[in-house]
Amino acid sequence: MSSLATLTHRTIHVNGIALHVALAGSEDAPLVILLHGFPEYWGAWRKQIGPLVDAGFRVAIPDQRGYGNSDKPGSISAYALDTLADDIRDLAEHLRAPRFSLVGHDWGGMVAWHLAARDKTAVDRLAILNAPHPASMFLYTLSHPLQMLRSSYIAFFQVPFVPDAVLAARNFALLEKALTRSARPHTFKDAELRAYREAWAQPGAVAAMLRWYRALPLARPHQGLIDAKVRIIWGEADAALEPGLAAAALPFCRDADIVRLEKATHWLHHEEPGRVNAALIEFLSPAS
Repeated sequence: MSSLATLTHRTIHVNGIALHVALAGSEDAPLVILLHGFPEYWGAWRKQIGPLVDAGFRVAIPDQRGYGNSDKPGSISAYALDTLADDIRDLAEHLRAPRFSLVGHDWGGMVAWHLAARDKTAVDRLAILNAPHPASMFLYTLSHPLQMLRSSYIAFFQVPFVPDAVLAARNFALLEKALTRSARPHTFKDAELRAYREAWAQPGAVAAMLRWYRALPLARPHQGLIDAKVRIIWGEADAALEPGLAAAALPFCRDADIVRLEKATHWLHHEEPGRVNAALIEFLSPAS
């Protein structure tokens, strides 16, 4: 992909930490920040970079705090939702983009939801891939027993030390299975999985990734209406998140639509990049 040849990597200091950020596209183009989730890193968006740049956007893809080559603070409080959102707001300011668009998947989507609700004048467009709105997740789970069962792993992640050791064991075998067993067959190639293992092997990475979950009790989700236009792209075959979570987010949006991919799983941007990219480009383009 030609646009990947123009990819640059920088260390950018924001909100008291250093973030590793992959950048592509003209500095004068509208900025789109892509936010990965658990247990990924910036490379989760490789299939989106070229099409977005070719469509006229500048993309910035951070390893979010605790992941990959970004800093990994040791306290749980350093992963509170407001702090995670501050990282991204400060990144946009560093890139001289007072107004920008966000694309978030999984935990990256949770951060994107919160930032768009909190900093209304900063976010132009918001695209969410299989990530519940933080203010809807708890009540939805309480009223949907299957979702409660699907979310039970979060309780395990609260246990000190044990999950860290389990996820790191046998060269991160369980983390790898978390990707491959919940995706369509052959979605993640061997070279991609090697890159994931390299990211997980960074000192302190597994513990830092789990701190995102351990900081959940500190979350104070913003419940105000999001003024930015919103597009929710949802893989209906997600093993962890029910399709109803997409519609549960709509009451928090002034202007939103849902694009449902019936056969895609949680890893829709890997499995169906053509459909995901087309939906993103059409939505993010100024004429839309």
